[in-house]
Amino acid sequence: MPILNRASEMQDEVAGWRQHLHQTPELNFDVFKTAAFVTEKLKEFGCDDVVTGLGKTGVVGIIRGHRGDGPTIGLRADMDALPLKEITGKPYASTVPGKMHACGHDGHTAMLLGAAKYLAETRNFAGSVAVIFQPAEEGGGGGNEMVKDGMMDRFDIAKVFGMHNMPGLPVGEFAIRPGPIMAATAEFTITVKGKGGHAAMPHGTIDPIVIASQLVGALQTIASRSTDPVEAVVVSVTKFHAGDAYNIIPESAEIAGTVRTLKKEVAKKSEERIRAICAGLGTAYGATIDVDYDTNYPVTFNHADETVFASDVAADVAGDAQVHRAIQPVMGGEDFSYMLEARPGAFIFIGNGETAGLHNPAYDFNDEAIPHGMSYWVKLAETALAA
Repeated sequence: MPILNRASEMQDEVAGWRQHLHQTPELNFDVFKTAAFVTEKLKEFGCDDVVTGLGKTGVVGIIRGHRGDGPTIGLRADMDALPLKEITGKPYASTVPGKMHACGHDGHTAMLLGAAKYLAETRNFAGSVAVIFQPAEEGGGGGNEMVKDGMMDRFDIAKVFGMHNMPGLPVGEFAIRPGPIMAATAEFTITVKGKGGHAAMPHGTIDPIVIASQLVGALQTIASRSTDPVEAVVVSVTKFHAGDAYNIIPESAEIAGTVRTLKKEVAKKSEERIRAICAGLGTAYGATIDVDYDTNYPVTFNHADETVFASDVAADVAGDAQVHRAIQPVMGGEDFSYMLEARPGAFIFIGNGETAGLHNPAYDFNDEAIPHGMSYWVKLAETALAA
């Protein structure tokens, strides 16, 4: 099945929805306008049930097929934006200062809405489709909140599928892999407590800036010297705060950052090494070093059978040569991982073309991808729920 004619016909309409959402970005769980827009559309399409307030501000629409009883599959899109100032200069650029859709969630939401409209019109399947619109993917764990809210059991979802755009991958192509496709994430904040004093008399101080600087370098040995080179781990320090004056060595310094891994044992070892390095440097310099370590999203792990199924569906839409079935894992995090822990399923990437990268203020979702994404969702639902 190539791109659906109906999906191509709907492209401008769906792009209009996408650009509307792009103009009105919302963060985290505070996606009230976006959720209201989604709810209005799902009701307009004639979904059999539209449930709001799941996982705080999530929305689920249920579409029942006309070909008899069957299971329910879930199709998920994320709705939230990022705290960035947009620089695209597009006529539909963000109208909300300091907020923009820099990860394409506006496109994900619009494509799934387009698929929902088509499926509600045709209903050429047995069983039901649950279209899932999730808040707070960007660090809030909205996927986990929807799972904890009982979404899977409430709608008897048997399998669940997700999709994300990928800049650099040509429009019309898909990429996937079985097993770990995106990383587990953790965040750390390290506070070095030393002894402040005059900058001209450092021998009378315990300089937390020097110690924290040593830590920045030492933490890089977790990847280079503490982890098997064939394993994947990223330890990035992304914040460094200390001092307020030119001539004062401060009492404390703070660094913070993130850890990304693909295996639980590597994640555990990384945390252990961070704590050990901090304890050792604290002893060596006579400082107190406190570590606040928070595990976040788990590994996004594609189930084997569902990955083959999703790959084959993508190949039906795009052609087998346009589906990359064994890509390298991406070290970014994704809270669709919680849904894949709750039910079997698969997460796939769809090409966004040669655009700015994700989380970049120049990024924009490519509306040319819309009919490809819509066709994938429709084909996946109709194939999974064939009578």
